[in-house]
Amino acid sequence: MGKQFERIEPAHREFIEKQRIFFNASATAEGRVNVSPRDVASLRVLDTNGVVYLDQTGSGNETAAHLRENGQVDGRLTLMFCAFEGAPMVLRLYGRGRIVSRGSSEYAAMLTSEFGGVETPGARQMVLLKVESVQTSCGYGVPLFEYVGERTTLTRWAESKGESGLEEYWRQKNMYSIDGLPTGLFEDVSAS
Repeated sequence: MGKQFERIEPAHREFIEKQRIFFNASATAEGRVNVSPRDVASLRVLDTNGVVYLDQTGSGNETAAHLRENGQVDGRLTLMFCAFEGAPMVLRLYGRGRIVSRGSSEYAAMLTSEFGGVETPGARQMVLLKVESVQTSCGYGVPLFEYVGERTTLTRWAESKGESGLEEYWRQKNMYSIDGLPTGLFEDVSAS
């Protein structure tokens, strides 16, 4: 049976930080629902009602498009963590998300305070979630997996592209969602 919480409790934070992967889910009122895997190493628990993750370049930019579209309505975003080793549990963070644009003063401040000023190759933006509720459930149906190691393919790819190559890739592949919604990737951040 699932349990509901109003905030991220210390035990929840400990569980989140022990995981290797999480999944984010976003959608607009119409169109496709997007679910994407993410590396927990890119995520920081800010406080009892906030998390942020450093979003890496991908083949699309669905979350940004959904949060931008939903920003006018509600910006719904869910993050899910599953225990693939140890005691079983599934933990979901429900809330409202928004994009923190690369190049903005907020991005620079958060990069310094939460990531030690280190921007991983291929970082394109941050996703900030204001957590409205936390749910835990048994996780009995989640199989056990043994962690073998990190993949370095994305990092090597981003490093080989360089800054200008990444920008060109973003312009070709990350400007619009699958459903044609703008991602706002190159909007003016000088006001931030």
